Formats: sequence, structure tokens, C-alpha cells
Amino acid sequence: MELSSFLVKSHRYGKGQVCFYEHPSQSTKSPMRFSVFRPQGKGPFPGLLWLSGLTCTEENFITKGHALRFADEHGILLIAPDTSPRNTGIAGENEDWDFGSGAGFYVNAIKDPWSAHYQMYDYVAKELPELIFKEFPIKTRTLWISGHSMGGHGALVVGLRNRDLFTSISAFAPIVNPTACPWGHKAFSGYLGKDKSLWQEYDATCLLSQGQKRIPILIDQGSNDQFLAEQLLTPNFIVAAAELNYPAKIRIQEGFDHSYYFISTFIEEHLQWHLSQT
Repeated sequence: MELSSFLVKSHRYGKGQVCFYEHPSQSTKSPMRFSVFRPQGKGPFPGLLWLSGLTCTEENFITKGHALRFADEHGILLIAPDTSPRNTGIAGENEDWDFGSGAGFYVNAIKDPWSAHYQMYDYVAKELPELIFKEFPIKTRTLWISGHSMGGHGALVVGLRNRDLFTSISAFAPIVNPTACPWGHKAFSGYLGKDKSLWQEYDATCLLSQGQKRIPILIDQGSNDQFLAEQLLTPNFIVAAAELNYPAKIRIQEGFDHSYYFISTFIEEHLQWHLSQT
């Protein structure tokens, strides 16, 4: 397909361009949206795939994450997809803020009726990267992945399950052990069913020990995050990484909460870290 025909809007930023697209997805069998910041020049550029959290869209990170200035100065391509299919006609799709629209959890649903459209893992791990590599000049072996909260969970899972595609993984306040928290129980039981062995395929704490290749990981977690104790369960990941001697750097940032103020404070450090891993 010609991606330009699916352009919804674009804005100049610095020397580059922010573009928003909506295209027919083969994975979700529905329209999907994503945003891209493209730096000035022919490239090739390193690229960051950003996965956003619950209730977010393809606009949140691009407009609120404060990543554009650094990406513009250092020539980094930023890609941010929507967090779920939209308006699929599934009954109850818009009833809950933490399930359905805006809450795809980056899994491939196997339960009806969600399985018809909610194939977010395939979308962000396969279809969208293939599209980006086809349409934009990304340097070979320089695709990174990052995200926040539910998107941090997605970044860790997609990165750990695709260690030949992504060179480094980072996350802000990720849901690191969704098989053990209420958000994960609700999403996984709804999308995947009762078989908890299937849940582990989408749990970063469980996935750390799988695979021979060790992709470096950086996680920032705010000490004042209201979701830390019940939903995010960062200590579980710290223990698992320590037991495996996994190259994961987990930083507890004092006084920070779960908001985009937290992300925007440290996003440039994450981008610089990804560059250093290339």
C-alpha cells in the first residue's frame, strides 16, 4: 500500500515532521492508527517503537512525552501506535477504561468476541514493524522498543519475545507481572480465558528466563506511583532479573508518580541510553 494515501494530518516540528496515519490492518481486521516523527534528511535513522498505556491513543506520547526535541536533534524516528482497535462493534467494547477500547494489552485475544479484532500483539510485533521498515529509512538492527504502564508491559513482552528484531528495551512504570495483578487478571481472563499457562506468554517476569539472547533493559519506576504496590509489582521483576543475572537496570525515581510528567522528565535519558546500546 502507499502509506501517503492513509495520512490523516501532519505537523512540522523542528527540522522534521510529525505525521498521523490510519490504515486497514490485516492483524486486527479494522482501521488502526499510529503516529510517526520523521527527522530531516534521507536517513537511515535509528527508530523507537513506543507503546502507550491504558486509555491512551497514538497522540499521547507524541504530544506529551517531550521526546521530539531530542529525536529531532539526534535523528531518531519515533513510532507510536494506538492502544487497541476502535469501534469494532463488539458489545461492551467501550464500557470499561481498563478493558476493550484503549486497553488491548498487546495480546492476541483468543476468546470470542475479542479474537475477531483484538490481535494487538501481532499488530505491534509483526505488522507495524514490517510497515515501518518498508516505508521509512530505519538503520539495520537499530529498532528499539519502549512504553509506559500497560505499554511498558507491552514493550517488555514484545521485546523479549522478539530478540532478533529489537536491540534494546526500556519502560516507564511497566506492569511487569500481569499474571499476578488485578489489571492483568481482568485483561487476560477476558482476552485469553482461564488457562493461566497462556497468560505467562505475556508476562515479562516469566519471559526473562526464555531465550539465549539477552537484550539490555532499562526501567524507570516512580516511588510515589499510586499503582506500584498493587498493579505494577516492580519488586517481582527485580528479584527475577537478579536471580538470572539479567542485564536489566531498574531505577526507582524518588517522588515521581505515574503521569506523563514522570515520562517527560526522563525520556531523553532513555533515548540516549538506547543510542548507547546500538
